Formats: sequence, structure tokens, C-alpha cells
Amino acid sequence: MSNHRSYIKKNIKMAWPIAINALLMQGMLMIDTLLISPLGEGSLAAMGIASAIVSLMLGVQNALANGSQNVLSRAVGSGKNQLVSKSYLSGIIINLSVAVFFFALISLFKWPLIKLLSHESSLYSDIDAYLSIIKYALLLTGISQVSIALYNAMGKTKLPLLSYLLTMPINAVVSYYLINGLGSFAGIGVAGAALGSIFALGIRMVFLLVCLKYQRNSLLSLALAKQGIRRNIALHFKEISPIAANMMVLAMGLAAYRFLYTQLPTEAYAAVVMVTPWLSSLAQFVVAWAVSSAITISQAIGSNNLETLDADVNLSIKVTIAVSAIIALVSFVLSLFIDDIYPGHSDTTYQALATIAPLYILMPLIQGYTTVHGQVLRALGKTTAVFNINFVTRWVIAIPLCAFAVLVLDASIFWVYAITVFEQALKIVPMRHQAKKFLREFDSNKAKELMYD
Repeated sequence: MSNHRSYIKKNIKMAWPIAINALLMQGMLMIDTLLISPLGEGSLAAMGIASAIVSLMLGVQNALANGSQNVLSRAVGSGKNQLVSKSYLSGIIINLSVAVFFFALISLFKWPLIKLLSHESSLYSDIDAYLSIIKYALLLTGISQVSIALYNAMGKTKLPLLSYLLTMPINAVVSYYLINGLGSFAGIGVAGAALGSIFALGIRMVFLLVCLKYQRNSLLSLALAKQGIRRNIALHFKEISPIAANMMVLAMGLAAYRFLYTQLPTEAYAAVVMVTPWLSSLAQFVVAWAVSSAITISQAIGSNNLETLDADVNLSIKVTIAVSAIIALVSFVLSLFIDDIYPGHSDTTYQALATIAPLYILMPLIQGYTTVHGQVLRALGKTTAVFNINFVTRWVIAIPLCAFAVLVLDASIFWVYAITVFEQALKIVPMRHQAKKFLREFDSNKAKELMYD
């Protein structure tokens, strides 16, 4: 029992900063949106189009860093500074290589991208101004995200949180000045928001690297890292690339869902738009627990401490269900007050919100169960299995079914939204089966194969 308490306490200590970090990441974009808003709809639209391009690319980088997090957790668990150094350098090289590729893509094909995403020529100059600056975020986050992954792997999740708390106000103040100007400086509008974000991200990167230098339990060494780095990079990339592919599959799936939702009556679509940000924010707490569980499991694999692996996984699942139940309860409370949060809409919109409420209240329970199993599989190095399950359930089954319901059957919002819940339910059996199978087969030899020593 004391071991269970220690495991839960350790994971909670890691999980809550991870959840807050995820919320603050969304807050960075909200700051820019609030500051740009007074400039008018055109500026907002321009920033939205430009940030959509970069956000997708940053999402891929973040997915790669999340994959590196499990590799780094195993290295930290092993207690070998050489392996930690090597895994960190591999993660940086992979993420920066992707960042440079995306940076070049934007630089070379910026105008075709702009014209593809917008037919309003009046927006082009603002989109160009924002995109020309914000693309440098790719290079900064290439280092920052892997550094954050290392902090998380070491269980020091509060330092990344501190980096966000430090840079968010800096971002707000600098961006406000650059957008609106002060005194003789007239401001540079949309470009100022991008430049302010770059300035803040640069400070965050420096802060993370400086703090990393003084971490006693991780003495990084470039000389040690270079030994056998090519093999480490190859194995590292082989493991984490399906995670980036998985992120793309899910992101494109969300885009497909959004397109299909736009084909619904305006009131029904408005209901989905209203409730989605709240549900996404609440889901971060379930994801954070699942991620912290994966870190702990990866550390155990790295230290070859496999005696309690089954028990730890089962405990993680039970606690995830408990956390999901709390989120479902909060979603229920949200459903009671959603009309008051968004006053002044039509009765049809409020009816649509009431119609889908049972579905989004149920969703956390199912999604939490599948999320923790997915993280367990990733901790075991089975990233391709997670990709296959997500691809089949979303693109082979759910998206075609949703398209049929919307475009052919003209189904109501309840049945269309229910397909997203159905998609999550479809994952339960294969996720559970794969996790049990690989846990049953996992031994010291399998753990050794994952070390990339």
C-alpha cells in the first residue's frame, strides 16, 4: 500500500505542472489574439491563417519531443550520464533537423501557402509579416521542447512551468509595445505580435538551458554524447517518428471533423465551437496523469526495475479512471452553466448544447482509458501500435461514418457528435489487448533493447 501511495504521490507531483503547462501553451496564442483584436478582423484573420501554418509544424515538433521524453526517461532511470547526454543530443538533433526543414519550407513556399489558405489579397501583407517572423519559433522550440522533455524525464516538471510563468508576461508586455507603439514609436501591428512571441520564446530557451547546466542529477557531457551518436539518432528517430505521424493523423482528423461540423446548421456548429475549448482544457489533466505514468514506467524500464511493472500499469489505469470521473463531473457542472457563459444566443443553439451534453460528459471516461493505454504502449516502445490503432479508428471508420451521417443522412447534431465518442470507444479493446500482450512479453532483454546504449 505504501508503494502505491508513493507511486501516486510521485506521479501527481509530476502531472499537475504538465497539465498547467499545456494550458499555458494555449494561453500564448490567446495573448496574441487579445492584443491583435483591436486592430480589426482583417489583422485577426491574417494572424489566424499564419499561426495555423506554424501551429501544425510546432505540433509535429512537440510530438517528437513527447516521444523523446520516454527515451530520456529510460536514460534517466538507468542512471548513466552518458546515455542521458546521448539521448538528449539525439533528441535535439532530430527536432532541430525537422525545424530547419519546416523553416526552409515556409521560406521557399510562403506565398503559395498564403494564397492556398486565403483568397483575400488584402490580408496577404499582414500574413506575410507575421509568418516571416514567427517561423523562427520553430528553431527556438526545437531546443526548448526537448529540454522540457528532459526536465519531465527527471521528474522536474515545475521548471518548465516556471519558464512559462516567466515568459508569458514578457510576451504580453513586449508584444503590446511592438504592436501599438509608445511615444514616438508607432508600432508595427501584426508583425509586433510575432516579434514579441519570438523574444519571449528566446528568453524561455535560454532560461531552460541555463537551469539545465545546474541540474545535479544530470551532468550532460557533449564529449560523452558524441560516442555512438549516429546509432542512437537512428534508433531514437525510429521510435519517435510514429508519434509525429500519429499527431498528424489526429490533427488532420480533427480538421476533417471541423469541416464536417461546418456543414451542420449554424446553431449546431456554434454549440460545438462553444464547448470545444473547455473540453480540450479539461482533457489536459487526464493527459498529464497518463504522461506522468509513462515517465515513471520508462524510468523503471531504464533502471531494469520490472518487478512492479504490471502493478504500476494497473494502478495508473485505475487512477486515470478516477481522474477521468472527476473531469466528467466537472463537464456535467459545465453543462449546467454553459448557457450563462455564452448569453444572448438562440434557443436552438442552447438546445443543441443540451443535446450533446450527455456525450461530452461521457467522453472523458472513455478517452482517459484509451489515453493511458496509449501512453503505456509508448513507454514500452510500441509507438507504431498506437499509430495503427488511431489511424484505423479515425480514418478508416470514424471519419467516413461522420461524412456519411452529415452529407448523406443529414443526421442531427447528437448522432454526428456521438461518432467522436464512438471513435474513442473503438480504441478500448485493441489498446487494452496490445498493452496486456506487450506487458506479458516484456522482460529484461526487451528493456535492454530500448536503451540504445
